[in-house]
Amino acid sequence: MLEGENRQKKIGALIKTSLVDYPQKVAAAVFLHGCNLRCPYCYNVELVTGKTDDYDCVTYEEVIAHLEKRKNVLSGFVISGGEPCMSSCLESLIRDARSIGYLIKLDTNGTFPEKLESLFSNTALIPDFVAMDFKTTPEKYTLCGKEVSEKIKKSISIISQLSSEKREFRTVLVPNLVNEEDIADMAQYLPKDAAWRFARFRNDNCLDKNYESLVPYTQEQIDSLVRIAAKYIPDSVLR
Repeated sequence: MLEGENRQKKIGALIKTSLVDYPQKVAAAVFLHGCNLRCPYCYNVELVTGKTDDYDCVTYEEVIAHLEKRKNVLSGFVISGGEPCMSSCLESLIRDARSIGYLIKLDTNGTFPEKLESLFSNTALIPDFVAMDFKTTPEKYTLCGKEVSEKIKKSISIISQLSSEKREFRTVLVPNLVNEEDIADMAQYLPKDAAWRFARFRNDNCLDKNYESLVPYTQEQIDSLVRIAAKYIPDSVLR
C-alpha cells in the first residue's frame, strides 16, 4: 500500500459513479495515466501522451477517499487506463479498494502478461473481473513488433483461466484494422465461451488525426461483422 507523499501523487482521471464500466455493478472507475501503445484511433489522448496537468487528474489519496465515502453505494471499482499494468500503484489500488470491500475490475491492453501472471498468482491481488482489449488479429500487432503479438496471445491464455462470467474481450471495429478475415482469425485465439464485446469506431479526437477522416462502418457492416464473430464465439455482441 502506498504511504506518505506517494499518496499525493496524481495518478489519473476518476469517474465517481459509472453504470457502464463494470458489468451489472454500480462502480467507480479510475483511468490511470500513461500507456505503452499509441493506437492511432485512441481518443484518451491526454491520458496517453499528455501530462497530468492537462486534465482533471486526481491523486491516489483522492481516489481512496472517494471509495471510502461511497462504499455504501458502490460495489465495484474499475482500474483502467491508459494501461494500468504499467502503473506502480496498481497493486496498492487493488489492496486498498479490496480492503474497503470493493470488487475489482481490471481493464488491460494485454501487453503485460508478466504482470497479469503476478496478479493471478496472488489471491489478494487477482481481479474479480478482467476486460482485455483485443484490437486486431495478432499478425497485425507485428506493426508494434513480433514480441507484442506473442504477449497478446499469452495474455489471452492467462485471462482465459478465469471463469467465463469474470472476463471479456473487447474490439473496436476500426475499418482498416478489423475486417471479416481478421474477425475469423481473432476468434481462434479466444476461448469458445468468451464474452466478445464490440464497439463502434469514433472518428473524432483521434490520436492520429488522419483517422478522423476514416469513415466508420455502417450499421449494416457492423451487424455483419458481429454475426461472423458469433459463428465462432456465440457470445459476441455490439455494445
